[in-house]
Amino acid sequence: MAWSVEDMVELGRRHADIEGERKLDPLMETLVENPSYEFHPLGLGMTGGDRVRRYYAQFFTSFMEQMTGYELLNEWADENAVVQEYDITLQVDGASPETHRVIGILFAEQVDGGRKLLGGERIYASERCIRLMAGELFEEFVPLS
Repeated sequence: MAWSVEDMVELGRRHADIEGERKLDPLMETLVENPSYEFHPLGLGMTGGDRVRRYYAQFFTSFMEQMTGYELLNEWADENAVVQEYDITLQVDGASPETHRVIGILFAEQVDGGRKLLGGERIYASERCIRLMAGELFEEFVPLS
């Protein structure tokens, strides 16, 4: 079974839609068992299903609670990855709204018989935005090698 650009776009959009619905178990089902997340330009990252699950659990209850809006600005894809560019507006601790540009590269890994799941994500955002996304888990990020 050949993996197409359309398959990759569908997987990336499904992941994003489930993330927006804050459904942790279905979201984790879009990922390989041992996903890898990278945060740029900080050069930090994390790996492992347990850590990524903890990341999303707090992302849903902390970061997304502060979101007042978002806009998908653009999307690009090939058969190996989907790149999504967003503006995300947050209101943190009652302060004035702040908008952050975030670029996420969702990349695929083959798991069986041509089928693919997301191997993780490379996220490009400001340090402030990444710290807000990660919450206390930020302290567990390690330098990328």
